[in-house]
Amino acid sequence: MVCFDADDTLWHNEEYYQEAEQRFCELLSDYGAKQDLFSALFAQEMQNMDLLGYGSKAFTISMIEAALRLTQDQLPINLLKQLIALGKENIAPPMVLFPQAETCLQQLQPHFRLALATKGDLRDQERKLERSGLGHYFEEVFIVSEKDTKSYQKIMHRLGISAAEFMMVGNSFKSDILPVLALGGRAVYIPSAVLWLHEQVEITEHPNLHTLTGLNQLPEYVNTLG
Repeated sequence: MVCFDADDTLWHNEEYYQEAEQRFCELLSDYGAKQDLFSALFAQEMQNMDLLGYGSKAFTISMIEAALRLTQDQLPINLLKQLIALGKENIAPPMVLFPQAETCLQQLQPHFRLALATKGDLRDQERKLERSGLGHYFEEVFIVSEKDTKSYQKIMHRLGISAAEFMMVGNSFKSDILPVLALGGRAVYIPSAVLWLHEQVEITEHPNLHTLTGLNQLPEYVNTLG
């Protein structure tokens, strides 16, 4: 079984959040230095993580709460409206697939079982998958609140396979790679150009880990495994 991450593995995602963060800092520039504004927003996201999880709606609430704190609850109504509009724009950004994403799936599907495992808001992720046009390539789609060992164990159980039969392909070492390796599965790491601060961890070596530079290299690598 070859299981794919979605955001920033099959299609672009994080760059839109980073653009929104830049816009947030521009809108609130009268209330602090850029790095301080960014830090305030990130701190608010982390504070809300357990309650709100991931996704554009959680991000929008965090922007508004961070802005309220930065303005000492004196957030001008015009800025509030602009933050809400910014959050809505981030719900459905342009759908841009990574080069070779669909070609890779087309080459693998006749020979391997394929699944998708992504974390975040259910509606957000369902919408992205629908807009991507890639849904029909996957035998199963899993949208989870967190990608940790417990979630991957449930995914493997649902698929009816052992960890040794499971390969995860993704761009986040923290969410896509480490939990799967910890369970005894295989992982293919394809680093992305941009990565959310929350997902950044030390990159380590492992006998079940293989690193590629793009999805175009994946079919050949998987075929070598037999």
